Amino acid sequence: MDTTDLLAPSVDPKTRKLGIRTVSGTNDGGTRTVVQVRHFEPVATDEPDSLGGTNTAPSPLEMALVSLVGCEGVILNGCAKALGFAYSGVEFECSGQIDVRGPKGVPGVRPYFEKVDLKITVATDEPQERLDKLRKNVEFRCPIMNLMRAADVEMNVEWARSPASS
Repeated sequence: MDTTDLLAPSVDPKTRKLGIRTVSGTNDGGTRTVVQVRHFEPVATDEPDSLGGTNTAPSPLEMALVSLVGCEGVILNGCAKALGFAYSGVEFECSGQIDVRGPKGVPGVRPYFEKVDLKITVATDEPQERLDKLRKNVEFRCPIMNLMRAADVEMNVEWARSPASS
């Protein structure tokens, strides 16, 4: 990978620093699972009626897309601060494609996303070359995007710009 334009690490690169994330969950014998994350209100997942669920919460795969969009937002903010990149907001559009035969047990069909399409529209008046540098750093650092890439999910990521709001 070309490391030109990458920000310097914000930690000592020679010292391993582990971060542990812990959640707990319960499931009462159906498709709905309630998960506790730190001190926050519980988060639930379910499946749509069409997939045998009760349609009371987002599906786990939808939550994976939520995680991707949320992670991109966090990493974008951190990189923008480090670069002194001015922006007034970001809009995300995200969809994932899965062959539903995979989670239904068909051998040879993977049970996770084949492809994810993500459009990131940054409200900024910064020049294109600075937006390109921001993009490179965000995509290099985003844990969820890199997790999906490591799983060989085809990532179609489009970055666009809109005028910064005052």
